[in-house]
Amino acid sequence: MADNNDSLIREVDEELRREQLGKLWQRYGTWIVIAALAIPLGVLGYQWNLRSERAAAEAAGARFEAAANLAAEGKSDDAVKAYQELARSGPAGYAALSQLRAAGSLASAGKTTEAIGAYEALARDEAADPLLRDFGRLQAAGLRLGQADWTEMQNRLNDLIVDKAPWRYFAREMLGMAALKAGKPEEARKLLEPMVADPGLPQGLGERVRVLMGQVVAAEQAATAASTLPATSAAPVADGKK
Repeated sequence: MADNNDSLIREVDEELRREQLGKLWQRYGTWIVIAALAIPLGVLGYQWNLRSERAAAEAAGARFEAAANLAAEGKSDDAVKAYQELARSGPAGYAALSQLRAAGSLASAGKTTEAIGAYEALARDEAADPLLRDFGRLQAAGLRLGQADWTEMQNRLNDLIVDKAPWRYFAREMLGMAALKAGKPEEARKLLEPMVADPGLPQGLGERVRVLMGQVVAAEQAATAASTLPATSAAPVADGKK
């Protein structure tokens, strides 16, 4: 009797489960099918996207190398065109590097104004890596160093000299040079003197900074000597004649 009861209970339970599953299927069957299809389709889509990105990167790499070869052969105009085209149509990473190379090729060809414009375009490109954008700003400032006044150089470089800025040492060196050029040795000392003892100073930059500090000292000495010279009167001396 107990076995019959157990069998009956199991049958009832199974029937209830079938009924519940039937109701669930009626209510959610479509979504279950969609979910089941979405998983393999999602995997296929992801794999297709990876293949597409890989193919695009390989094609961009080949174009970038071709442009570099043109530059190495001295065909600067063709190289600039190739870099600029890749900057317009290539993947984000290659696009930024191509902008950088195009600007460098223009600078090497003596086309300073165009090179500055190209570096500044890179600096404004929100899609580019921040490291490359800041490098573009630094390079544009370097090309303006000979003509720009002190205020312009400050505006170009102040954001790049702050602690932890990736190009801070080079920006400080450049702003120190601008201060010397503007006749502001005290400003140059503030920028350059702390760099002399900075253990994080990049190799090769230390010697340049020491040379600049020598120029700072010479400028300060010249200013001190000029301030101690006796004043001379510009008034004419009377000769006693009427």
